[in-house]
Amino acid sequence: MSEPVSNQEGAHFKRSMQTRHLVMLSLGGVIGTGLFLSSGYTVQQAGPIGAVLAYLVGGIVAWLVMMCLGELAVHMPNSGAFSAHASRYIGPGTGYMVAWMYWLTWTVALGSEFTAAAVFMGRWFPDIPGWYWSGLFAAIVFGVNAFTSRFFAESEFWLSLIKVIAVVVFVLVGAVAIIGWVPLHDAAGAEVASPGLSALWGEGAMPPNLLAIGTALLAVMFAFSGTELIGIAAGETANPGRNVPKAIRATLWRLILFFVGTIVVIAALLPQDQAGLSESPFVGVFQRLGVPGAADIMNFVIITALLSAANSGLYASSRMLWTLADQGTLPKSLGRLNKRGIPMNALLLSMVGGLGALFSSVYAPETVYLVLVSISGLAVVVVWMAIALSQFNFRRHYLREGGQLKDLVYRTPFYPWVPILAFAACLAACIGIAFDPHQRVALYFGVPFIGLCYLVHFVRYRASADRPAYVDNPVEEKPV
Repeated sequence: MSEPVSNQEGAHFKRSMQTRHLVMLSLGGVIGTGLFLSSGYTVQQAGPIGAVLAYLVGGIVAWLVMMCLGELAVHMPNSGAFSAHASRYIGPGTGYMVAWMYWLTWTVALGSEFTAAAVFMGRWFPDIPGWYWSGLFAAIVFGVNAFTSRFFAESEFWLSLIKVIAVVVFVLVGAVAIIGWVPLHDAAGAEVASPGLSALWGEGAMPPNLLAIGTALLAVMFAFSGTELIGIAAGETANPGRNVPKAIRATLWRLILFFVGTIVVIAALLPQDQAGLSESPFVGVFQRLGVPGAADIMNFVIITALLSAANSGLYASSRMLWTLADQGTLPKSLGRLNKRGIPMNALLLSMVGGLGALFSSVYAPETVYLVLVSISGLAVVVVWMAIALSQFNFRRHYLREGGQLKDLVYRTPFYPWVPILAFAACLAACIGIAFDPHQRVALYFGVPFIGLCYLVHFVRYRASADRPAYVDNPVEEKPV
């Protein structure tokens, strides 16, 4: 088994993650407040049929991207993942841009997760200031990441498992209620007959127009972001040639089942005028089923989801900084690993960035924080485009250099159509943002930020004597 290739000498990342860790890491990055809080809003805006179609299409696009990432991650397992792949197979400027955008995505998420978790804790402890909870959760998440990658993976496994169990129970109980085996209750508490699946073909089931589906699809693609964490964790996974493909297959069909199943239950059991952002649709459905303490149960699950997202976010952002340092575009101190295989300096800087995002969300929500959120919202689709293009170029490079397809442990099927379709779908989503007034701001700040990344990289490394190490010594390709 080859170690992750690195320009840094000394310690290496520890290969301690197993398939179950990868699956739960990816599920934990995706199943979050977007599902527990925003899924009802999707049903309200696009209608039940429109929401189901949007989640199906979004799941297919995520599947296409993950198949591309699988080939890259297995052939070149590296904790820099798609940033390292983009540097090698698209260009160093693109790899630099992808790393910064993805770092910013998760750093902004850190701040928002800590803030939201403190708000939800206020339900039970209204007299304790929110900053206390934010600080406590930040310390816990940092400690989990700073110990060992195995400890991080175990903690994320159990945090994600709570969310997965909540979704599975919700779907199963909802299915039983749809059949009519469990009574429903109206707002007054009286029992009512189950509507079955009539909401899926009754009045208001279809979206008002195609733009509603397009807008929902954009939100859904963002909801599926986090699946790419498998690529980052590949560099710290035991036997990535076996575990990464298994994790990709297991993760994606579960996600599609969870998301589509959840939407069907919400659409069938929760009146469309009650689905929105005022409360979790999970709470609304559980209350109709007469589940005692539904709000408190979901409050606990949502806090768990927030901490899980913060846990994954700090992990991902620290590995992106490590990648930039490993490639020579940031100080080498950020690329150093301690004896436990943790990039402690990169971890500290990512946490500082997360706390900065937290403070900006409180003191500058309409200026600094708005810019950060806008850029991070666009970043996911841009990263997915880079993954698809990297795989397309990698396969051409691999064959041109005399490589044999039979030697690839994992091959993206239906090449070149899978990377082409994945890239085209993500590009269409970027274009579609311009037609949504609520998300258009992402282009106003995101596109200039992308241009700035390329400009900084060009200005800093235009002289051959000051080129980063990975340009002269590209990452080796080592089949696993």
